[in-house]
Formats: sequence, structure tokens, C-alpha cells
Amino acid sequence: MLFTVFSVLILIMFMLSVAECEGNTIRYQTSEEDAPGTIIGNLAKDMSLSLSHSSKTNFRMMKQFNDSFIRVRESNGELTVGERIDRERICRHTPLCLVTFDVVHFSDRYRLIHVQVEIKDINDNSPEFPNKEYVVEISENAAAGSRIPLDPAADADVGSNYIQSYQISVNSHFTIDVLLRADGVKYAELVLMKELDRETQSSYTVELVATDGGNPYRSGSTKITIKVTDFNDNSPVFDQSSFSVSLPEDAPVGAFILDLNAVDADEGSNGEVVYGFGKQVSHEIRELFRVDNKSGRLTLRSALDFEDKDTYELDVQATDLGPNPTPSVCKIIIHVTDVNDNVPEISITPMTSITTGAAHISEAAERDSLVALISTLDRDSGVNGQVHCTLYGHDHFKLRQAYGDSYMIVTAAALDRERISEYNLTVMAEDFGSPALRKITQYTIRLSDENDNAPHFTKAVYEVSVAENNAPGAYITTVEASDADLGNNGKIAYRLVDSVIMGSPVNTFVSLNSVSGSIYALRSFNYEMMKVIDIHIQASDGGSPQLRGTAVIRLKIADQNDNQPSIITPSLYKGSAEIFLPKDAPAGYVVTQIKATDADEGMNAQLSYKITEGGHLGFSINKDTGKVHVSRQLTYDLADNVKVTVSVSDNGSPALTSTAIIHFSFIEGSLPSMPSLAQNGSEGLFEWDMSIAIIIVLAGSCSLLLLAIILITTICSRRKKETREGDYDDKEDTPNVENVTTPLASSNAAETGCKDGRQTAVIFDSNSRVTEAGLLNATGIWQRNGSTNNNMEGTISARDPHISGKDSGKGDSDFNDSDSDISGDAHKK
Repeated sequence: MLFTVFSVLILIMFMLSVAECEGNTIRYQTSEEDAPGTIIGNLAKDMSLSLSHSSKTNFRMMKQFNDSFIRVRESNGELTVGERIDRERICRHTPLCLVTFDVVHFSDRYRLIHVQVEIKDINDNSPEFPNKEYVVEISENAAAGSRIPLDPAADADVGSNYIQSYQISVNSHFTIDVLLRADGVKYAELVLMKELDRETQSSYTVELVATDGGNPYRSGSTKITIKVTDFNDNSPVFDQSSFSVSLPEDAPVGAFILDLNAVDADEGSNGEVVYGFGKQVSHEIRELFRVDNKSGRLTLRSALDFEDKDTYELDVQATDLGPNPTPSVCKIIIHVTDVNDNVPEISITPMTSITTGAAHISEAAERDSLVALISTLDRDSGVNGQVHCTLYGHDHFKLRQAYGDSYMIVTAAALDRERISEYNLTVMAEDFGSPALRKITQYTIRLSDENDNAPHFTKAVYEVSVAENNAPGAYITTVEASDADLGNNGKIAYRLVDSVIMGSPVNTFVSLNSVSGSIYALRSFNYEMMKVIDIHIQASDGGSPQLRGTAVIRLKIADQNDNQPSIITPSLYKGSAEIFLPKDAPAGYVVTQIKATDADEGMNAQLSYKITEGGHLGFSINKDTGKVHVSRQLTYDLADNVKVTVSVSDNGSPALTSTAIIHFSFIEGSLPSMPSLAQNGSEGLFEWDMSIAIIIVLAGSCSLLLLAIILITTICSRRKKETREGDYDDKEDTPNVENVTTPLASSNAAETGCKDGRQTAVIFDSNSRVTEAGLLNATGIWQRNGSTNNNMEGTISARDPHISGKDSGKGDSDFNDSDSDISGDAHKK
């Protein structure tokens, strides 16, 4: 008794809470079988709701048990058909078919709208009999007004689209009476209008037509054959012609329902009675119930479900075993009573969800902010189907009833993610049945962080080394920034800050993976071109507004031994050089110094010198300075040429080497000084430089060529003059005549110097003859001595005071030159 009072109090409180629930309810209608996309209504217009044009989401449909049939446009709240709706499938014979769901409207805060869409039935099903034709029997002694139940037609539609009438074809003996069963099914009974005479007519055939009330209407028919049987004087009689019983839906299979009893006054087999379902009883009833053919006991064959169907009507016939039996019919109505056998169902739809089974809300959410919507469903009826919810777990959240069996989880206090980032709540839904059934669901609420932390690098400057000559695409390093925020606010993306390195954008040197922060080289670095690169990295989060942090990657290029030593002195031509030295140079004499450079640094640039071939020929080299010395007294002739191979190696690993071939040529001449090994450290050490020697040789050759041209021109001019004057004297030509031959002016040039084509000899006195040996000696002296011009002038002056070795400084022109003047003054000279 106390429990009953308590339940009533809870129920009263529940009803009061329903009356005070928040939210608005709006109902729409649409017809079944409407095409997807068909517009049902518009929430914004129908409820005069304001829209935010700055946001694309003004409405949000909260997930429900049957949310796939209807779609809600989030921008303006337009309702459309989501998929084809078959009313007969989702509501069966229920007169009112509703699809319900909830929509949240976002304005200054939020507004919960409960939407009901009524699915209107259309006449898309025709009445249909279980058999196209069947046979019934009636005794010839049946009295007028006798009734025979007929199989009902089935129609899946409801309301006016359901079966409204039955008609029978015109005949002389039978009519029909349309009745309504307890479960709402319309059926017809065949009624005998006048007595039968089997001898006159033994059978009748009629057509039964069922018609619905649709527009246009639909119909179905069956053919009935009525056989008239011979006279049977007595028929079984039931104690009662009808019964009405109640059966709980949780009755076990085999449960006893009713004992039927029929008595036949005949004796013997004519008085023995058997029981069975009438022919018009449906297959569904035959699967649910069983009647014993001998005892007439009615039992439960399969489990019942009140939520599926709550009333059944069936006919049981009693028939004797005599010839031409006439059955008696007993009508039984079974009412299924509801039992609290369905546990409440819970559906929780969060406002914001990233993972299943959890809701997300910002830590900055205001008090009473909507977190999630709880919808409950109990398939029981009455008190057994009424549900109330309770929330356990933390007082930062509470339940607020929206309407009916729906509740909202709202915030009850200010939230702080840094203190509590996740709440594990328990939702319990309990019905008011006896005993009460409950469903418990665990639900998680996670707080999303505001973007109040910028990405942070552990260092402002990271120093990273990479070896030069790296392969393009080589991995360099990975930078990593941290962000205390969550979600997109803490999702970091990296990028290179725009900058220019050696005239090129930084993104042509390195690439940066925006997700991992890994840095890769896009080119091969050269230490000799760049030693340090500063790369500025920016880390940005995904929040709004976006926060950033920066760091510098100081990329130091590590030197590798990738450059061979380069020999710069003496100058090489095709890997070799020619060095002149006196043929009688003593031991210790410094011939030249091999100088080389290496673009590398450190150990890779420390050079050492070595003679690899020809060291036994009388030369040695200082491995540190590269100075080449005469190692012993030389005994070579002027025509000899000595080849020595010198190598220069760095101190790298592996070492790189360059080689040069030095050709030593010997000349006559005394040394201005006699350097020795003991003088190697003094500044006055006499050293030969190959480039200076080449310059001297070229200058001397040019001077000799110029001298030869002047001599030939002078001789030719004088010859022409003597020919014209006719005082040529042959005796002057014979004494002391020598052909002048130089390396730069051949005898052929002298022979062809005159226009008359005859051979011309150059005439000098004994004090002014120029010999080939003298010229060669002068050449050697110029190459050996640094004061080449002075020696050359002295040598030429000693031979002929009228011939000048000076250049006018005007290039190769013969005009206005002191030595090529062919004017009258020149002839006088």
C-alpha cells in the first residue's frame, strides 16, 4: 500500500513537470510515398524565428529514433522528406502515425523545438482475400437466419482507405451481414434467407466483393461455393456461444486459456464431438493459439506481445462424426493485457560531438548552456510506459525537462578545463511500472579549450649541423613546438618564414613538413659558398584567432674534403710548366716554389708537397713550403730537359691530391748570387718564377723581330739608292759578310726583303756583327736576370750604336718609331 501511494505521488510530480516543460511543439503533415526532397514546412517562417546571416547553422536536428525520414536545412529550418515513407511499415494499423524529432534553434542562446510530422495514409493497398475461392457447407435442414462466418479480406490502409463494405452477388437464398470484430477487422457472415432443398439444388456459387473507401476506391473479391449437405437431425451445442478472456502478454507458451464444451444429443458416432478452428481463422491466429480437437482445450502456442497486438478474435467449431455434420461455432475474444516487460530506451544527442558517446562543450560556456538532449522511449503503455530520468555524477551539470519523456543536460556552474577536463556522468531512465524497470547509461562530457595558448618552442635558436655535399632531399632535423590547448586550438602547423638567402628564397634551400616539423634539404650545400644559414620557423595553431610562435634553426654547414688542392704557382698549361735554371746550379739552389691553395678549411686545407716521379734526378721539395731545391751538383747539358712530377695533397680523409709535371730547362749564365740550402730561410734567396721567365722570353723575341725588320728595311733602302746612283762597289760586299739568322727572323725573310728578288747580305764591320750565339746568349741573360731591359739595351748598343732597342710604346705600328723611321735622317744614319 505504501509503495502504491509513493508511485502515485511520483506520477503526480511527473505530470506536473510535463505541464511546466520548456520548448515549443509544432505539427506538420505529409503523405506517405512522397518523393524525397518534398517540402513539408519551414520552421523559421512558421514560428517567426530570427535568422543569423553570419552563420550557416541556425537550426540543428537532434538525432532521434526515426530521424532518417525527415531532413532539416540548417540555414533556414526548412523541413523536407529525407527518404520514402511507407506508413504501413512504420505504423501498421495505428490510426495516428507520427514521426517526432527535436530541433535546436540558435539565437541569442538556444531554443528547443519539438516537431511532430503526421504521416497521412494514401489508398495504395487493395482489399485482398486469403483465397481466391473456397467452399462452405450448410445442412439442408438449416433454419432461415442461420449464419456461416466468411474469411475476412485484409487491407493495410487505415481510416477511410480501409475496407468499408462487402457485397454478394445476387442469388435466391443467401445474403451477407457485415460485422466488426473486437480487433477492428470488418468481416462478413453468410445469412440463409429461406430454407434449402438438397434434392432441388445441391450447391450455390456466389461472389463476395470487399470495397474500401478510398478515392478512387479499390476492391477485392473471392468466389464462394456453398454445398448443401444431407439432413442431420442433431448438431453439437456449446455451453456458451461466445467467450471473452484476458491474457497477460508475458503468459508462457502452453498456458491454459479456456476449456470449451459442446454436447450432441445423438448417440454413437453421431454424438461424438471434435473441435477445431473455423476455416476463416487466419494463419496468424493458428500460429498463436492451439485447440485440442478432442477436449476443446484452448492453449497458447506462441508468445504474445501487447505492443504488437492487444486483441484477437477467433472462431472454434464443434462437429460430430456422423454423416453430413453441421458444425456449431463459438466466438472467442482474447484481450492481451500489458505487462511492464520493456526496459526504457535512452538516446542521447549531444549539441557538439566529436566522438561517439561523448559530448563536447567549451569551458567558456555560460550557465544553463545546453549540452545534450536525452530522449526516452518505453514501448509499454499506461503507467508502464511513463519514464522519468535522473542524472548522477557531478553537480556542474543538471537535467531540465523539455517535454514528455525528453530531457536536456545543461550546465549548472562555471566550467574550468584546467581543473576538470572531463566528466563521466550516469543517466538513469526508470518507468513507473511495478516492478519498475530502468536503463542506466554512462555518458562523458569533455570540455573543449579556448585558444589561449600560443605554440611554444623549447629554444629560441636551434643549432644543427649538416655535412656539405648532402644529397637533395636529405633529412636535416625536426622541430617541435608544444601547445597547451586542445583540438584545433592545439593542432600545430609549421611553415617557413619568408626570407632571402644569397639572393634566393629560403624555400629553395630547404623544405618543411607542415605537420611533423621535419626539415629536408632541397639542394646540396657547399661549405665554400655558405657556412651558416638561419632558417626562421613559424608554428601556428588552428584556433581562431590564430596564435603563433617562432624559432630560428641555425644550420651550420660542416666542411668536407671535397676540393682538390689547386696549384697556382708556377702557372700550368695542360698540367705542366717549364722552369729555367742555370745548368751549373749548385746543390741547395732554390729552383722554384710550388704554391697551391685548397678551398676547404682546417685539416682539409693543410697541404703537403711531394715529388712522386723524378726525385732521383737531382731535385727535392720541402713538404711544407713547396720549395724545389737542387739536391746535388747538376751535370746536365743545355739541350737536356728534366721532367719531375710534383704532387700536392691535403690532410683530409680521404686525402685529395693534385699533380703537376715540371720540365726543367737549362741555360748558360753566371748566377748573380749563389743560393744554398743554408740560405733558404733568408729573404734574399734567388728564386726563379716561371711566369717572369716567359715574359722575358716573349719580350726578347719581340725585340729581336723588330730589330730584324729594321735591318732588312735599311738594307733594302740603301740598295735601291746605290742602284739609282750607279756607284755600287762590289769590293765592299765581299769582306766580312755573315748571314744574320735569328730564331725570330729566318734567312728566307732576309732574301725576300728586297723588291728585285736577289739575295741580299747584311754588311757589318767586325765591331758590329751580330751572331746567332750572341743573340741566344742575350736571350738566356734576359730570362735569367730580372733586369732584362737594361741588359738588352746594353747588348744591342755594344753591337751597333746606330740601332736602338727601345720601343716607342705605340704597339706594333711602324710609324713614328725611332727604329723604323725611313725618312732621310734614317738613311743618313
